[in-house]
Amino acid sequence: MIKIISDSSADLPKELIERYEITLVPLTITIDKHDYLEKIDLTPQEFFTKMFSTEVLPKTSQPSPASFAEAFSKFDTDTELLCLTISSGLSGTYQSACIGKELSNANVTVFDTLAGSLGHGLQIIRAADLARQGHTADEIVADLTDYRENMNILVLLNTLENIVKGGRLSKFQGSLAKILNIKVILDRVEGGKVEIFEKIRGKKRFQKRVLEVIQERKTDFSSITFGITHTGNKEDVEAMKQAIIQKFHPKDIIINYMGATMGTYAGKDGMIISF
Repeated sequence: MIKIISDSSADLPKELIERYEITLVPLTITIDKHDYLEKIDLTPQEFFTKMFSTEVLPKTSQPSPASFAEAFSKFDTDTELLCLTISSGLSGTYQSACIGKELSNANVTVFDTLAGSLGHGLQIIRAADLARQGHTADEIVADLTDYRENMNILVLLNTLENIVKGGRLSKFQGSLAKILNIKVILDRVEGGKVEIFEKIRGKKRFQKRVLEVIQERKTDFSSITFGITHTGNKEDVEAMKQAIIQKFHPKDIIINYMGATMGTYAGKDGMIISF
C-alpha cells in the first residue's frame, strides 16, 4: 500500500486528511517576527485574524529538507511513499522534499503538483484513491501528470491590499483600484506560477465573468470535482457554489479555508477555484 505525504499548504479539509491517512509536513508562517507551524500552531482562521490586523505581510517558509527526511523515515523501508508538494513555481518546498528524499533511506517518489491550495489538494485525493485501488507509484504519477496538465486554477482577488503590502503594486495604484472597485482574476500559467488574467470593475460583473471563464475552459463537468478555498467570505463562496452547481452540474465541490501560503496572495475576501 502506498502512503501519501504532502506539505501543509494543500488546504484539504481535516476529514479528508484523516480519511486518507495523509501525513502533512508543515510550512512555517512568520507574523510580526513570531514563527508558527502551519495548521499545528495556527489554524487558517487564526492566521487571517492576525494577517488582517497587521501592516506587514506575513511570510511563509518551506519545510526544511530535514523535516521531510524525518517524515519519510517514520515509515519502514518496505513502505512505498508518494510525496506531493505545492508548485515549485510558488515555493521551494518541492526542492526541500527532493533533498529530504536523499537524506533518508525511504522509498519515496516526490511529485510537483504545479498547483496551490485545493488544486494541490485535489491531486492528493486522486493519488490516494488510485493507491487504494492498487496502482503503482509510476501509474499514479502518470495519471497525475495528465490530470495536472488539464487542471485550471483561478485566484480571485476582491481587494489588491495584499498585493500593495507585498510591494507588487504601488499604494496609489491600490487606492485607485479600490476607488474604481476593480477585482482581479489570476490564472495559473506554465511552471505553476500565477499571473494576472483579467481585471473587472464591480462585484456582479466579476462573479459573472468568473463563471464565463469556467465555461470557456471545459465542456463537460459531470466527472469534475471543484475545489474552492476562501479567506473567510463564506457567503460569497456559497453563492459561487450554487451558481456552479446550477450551471455546470459537477461531480462534487470541496470547500475549505485557504491556508497561509495562498491566503497571503489572495487577501481579504479572496477565493481560489480549482477544477
